Amino acid sequence: MANARIRETRAGQFDPVTHTPADTANLLTKPGVKLAYDALEDEYKALRAILEVRREAGLTQAQIAERMGTTASAVSRLEASLASEKHSPSFATLRKYAAACGKKLIISFA
Repeated sequence: MANARIRETRAGQFDPVTHTPADTANLLTKPGVKLAYDALEDEYKALRAILEVRREAGLTQAQIAERMGTTASAVSRLEASLASEKHSPSFATLRKYAAACGKKLIISFA
């Protein structure tokens, strides 16, 4: 496993390896990876929008959670869910998140 991109620490935990834009560019030269990445474009846009709203509001996940009446781990899962196909948050949850950031959820079709 000399080429492994994930290193295991002594305690059995995994130590993340840094990932650069050059790494992404290199991966995207592979047709299968590029096709899968492009298929997730809408999800990535939504995730970037949610993270940008929180950044603009200057709030942490814990602060968003408090305003939503939930836990920081639930907010973390919500943010992560948009980058995976494991879970799609409800409109009600997205509305609460937007309101916690002082915004209004608006959905449009292009």
